[in-house]
Amino acid sequence: MDKDKWRGAAKVAIRRLLALVAVWTAATAQAQETTSIYEPIGTATGDRSLLEDVGQYGIPDPVPRQEERKKPDPFRISVVAIGDYTTFGQDDASVDQLGVQEDKWQIRALRLSFLGTFGSGDFKLSYQVSGEYKGFDSDPNEDWQMTDISITLAKGDRSKLTLGKTKETFAYEMVGDSANLPVVERVLSPFYVSRNTGARFTHVWGPNKRGTLSFGVYNDDWDIDTKKSARRGVDSSVRLTALVWDDPADDSHYLHVGASFRNVASKGELRYRGRPGTNASDNFIDTGSFDADGALHMGLEAMLALGPISVQGEYTTAWVDAPTMGNPSFDGWYVTGSWILTGDHRPYDRNVGYARRVVPKGRWGAHELIARWSDVDLRDSQVDGGRFRRIDAGYNWWATQRWKFGLHYGHVWLDRFGERGQTDTLMTRLQWVY
Repeated sequence: MDKDKWRGAAKVAIRRLLALVAVWTAATAQAQETTSIYEPIGTATGDRSLLEDVGQYGIPDPVPRQEERKKPDPFRISVVAIGDYTTFGQDDASVDQLGVQEDKWQIRALRLSFLGTFGSGDFKLSYQVSGEYKGFDSDPNEDWQMTDISITLAKGDRSKLTLGKTKETFAYEMVGDSANLPVVERVLSPFYVSRNTGARFTHVWGPNKRGTLSFGVYNDDWDIDTKKSARRGVDSSVRLTALVWDDPADDSHYLHVGASFRNVASKGELRYRGRPGTNASDNFIDTGSFDADGALHMGLEAMLALGPISVQGEYTTAWVDAPTMGNPSFDGWYVTGSWILTGDHRPYDRNVGYARRVVPKGRWGAHELIARWSDVDLRDSQVDGGRFRRIDAGYNWWATQRWKFGLHYGHVWLDRFGERGQTDTLMTRLQWVY
């Protein structure tokens, strides 16, 4: 079977799989057990209520500890402030490929969000309005952007519909809390966008909330921040997750798996590009714009947590509908290991299908060692956007439930323009999330 026929067969199989998932989800919607220590699914915020009695930290916070919210809160404020300093080391081949990468300070993100929830009982209405300076997926040369403008309608604590500018439902490292991942920067950015404007539905399925199904349709023609020349049209995406194993006696032991699909719109051309786990650099890999009628992306994800030790990984592939370029396929993957030396862990949120941030229980916080191996390849058929491989080693100090300090080293091998360049990065991060 040639590549085009294989791609067509794969698309048909995926459509049939999603239809079966929808039927199965509807059949399990009436399952028991709806309690959770996390905020109700109808809320717009991405962070959970911090219910643990952590006592007084050695590092002071500028605002008091959050208490459990017993009633819907019609108005509250969230702040994210993150600053980085990144330094580079390059060999001659790297300089030939990229030019000199300058050491720099960055306000990595400065976000202010207004959000709240109205209603009680089975139906709730939530809103979220967020604007930020810079941000996790903004161009380094751009300053201000609107991150979220959305309303959410929730029925109970299992189903919700979000309308407006919000996240697409694709890839763990994008859907999850980016500021609270073990490694400071993502690597699979060529395969997703951070936010898009449209409608997204999420349902939590199974007894004891064993998984999530979320899907959405988006149109960047409606987005206020997307430049007219960069608009592609209507995307659609779906993400299915399952908590396939957990220890009833210890909520720090669990195995999460998931799969996601994204149909990528095109108005005649596409472009894939990305930085290798640092926002301070230029794009290491870049296909440039090429003729394409669209693409189908698939992602697989898994996370195993055994108390303070966890392993997380993802694989993503893109099948591009570009006959004049030989219908190329691109892919990327990473594996991340984490060891929290103080015995703390990442709590799993069954309402959203990913792990939340570390909430340290000791006076002097939680200390975490991390390592990652990643590989992203944008070379196939008549398209050569390059390939990078990267190793990371780092340390995170979760000083309080809001303060975090990180020190991360990375080494990158870049194959592009007929040579292999090597680049070292060292990043220092200070963040405060409220």
